Amino acid sequence: MPILNRAAELQDEVAEWRRHIHARPELLFAVENTAAFVAEKLKEFGVDEIVTGIGRTGVVGLIKGKGEGRRTVGLRADMDALPLTEISGKPWASKTPGKMHACGHDGHTAMLLGAAKYLAETRNFNGNIAVIFQPAEEGGGGGNLMVKDGMMERFGIEEVYGMHNLPGLPVGQFATRKGAIMAATDEFTVTIKGRGGHAAQPHRTIDPIAIGAQIVANLQMIASRTADPISSVVVSVTKFNAGFAHNVIPNDATFAGTVRTLDPEVRTLAETRFRQIVEGVATAHGAEAEISFHRNYPVTVNHPDETEHAVATASAIAGEGNVNAEIDPMMGGEDFSYMLNARPGAFIFIGNGDSAGLHNPAYDFNDEAIAHGISYWVRLAEQRLGL
Repeated sequence: MPILNRAAELQDEVAEWRRHIHARPELLFAVENTAAFVAEKLKEFGVDEIVTGIGRTGVVGLIKGKGEGRRTVGLRADMDALPLTEISGKPWASKTPGKMHACGHDGHTAMLLGAAKYLAETRNFNGNIAVIFQPAEEGGGGGNLMVKDGMMERFGIEEVYGMHNLPGLPVGQFATRKGAIMAATDEFTVTIKGRGGHAAQPHRTIDPIAIGAQIVANLQMIASRTADPISSVVVSVTKFNAGFAHNVIPNDATFAGTVRTLDPEVRTLAETRFRQIVEGVATAHGAEAEISFHRNYPVTVNHPDETEHAVATASAIAGEGNVNAEIDPMMGGEDFSYMLNARPGAFIFIGNGDSAGLHNPAYDFNDEAIAHGISYWVRLAEQRLGL
């Protein structure tokens, strides 16, 4: 079954919503204007119940179908932007320097709004659809807060589904997989406390830069010599700050970064080994190490049955040859993971075509994907809550 005629008819209107949101990016939980725009549209569509302020600034709309069914399926989109200055040159580019929709959340929100309009018009399902608009996916854990606010229980959500655009995947195609699809995203900051002194007399110092550099190199042993070679683990040091003069060895050095894993046991192993390496190398050289290791988003794990439903729906729209049901896991993170920990469901990628990559200042969501995304949401809702 190809894209829905009504979805194609809605594409231009939904693209205008998308461009409106794109030009007015907001970060993390401070998405008040975007949330207000979403709530106003849901009211305009005749959505039965609209609740704001879930997870601080999240919005949930409940659409009741035909029949007496009480099951509720959740469909989720994210609303927040990134702290980047846009260079796309598009007429609808960000009006706020230092903020832009560089991950396509404007497109995700617009597509789900388009689906909500369609579903509120037709109501060809037996039960309820909860359209979930989430803040703070980009590092704030808004999905976690919405779950903690009791969203699943309040709306009786039994299954939950998410969708994200993917540059490089042709428009009209989809990709997903059962099991782990995106990584846990732990973060660390380490301060090496040594003893500063003259750069010409290093023997009288405990050099935190040399010690820190040795630690950074040794941390790569976690992937190459600690974890099973078949397991996925990434340790990336992304910041290293120390010193203030050419001829002075400083007292301390600080570095920070991230650890990415796809398995809970490997996640624990990586953290344990990380601490051992940092503390061991620092102690061996007479320094002290202060470690802050924060467990951030968990692994995003698709549930088997729900993934099959997602694949079947995508295949009905795009054709089986345009759905990759065994995409390789990605080491990026996604806080939809919290919702999948709370309820069974699945996360799927939709093609964004030959665009700039995610989190790139030249990125823009491809409006040609809109009708495909609306069709997926509508068909998934109707499939899971058939009349």
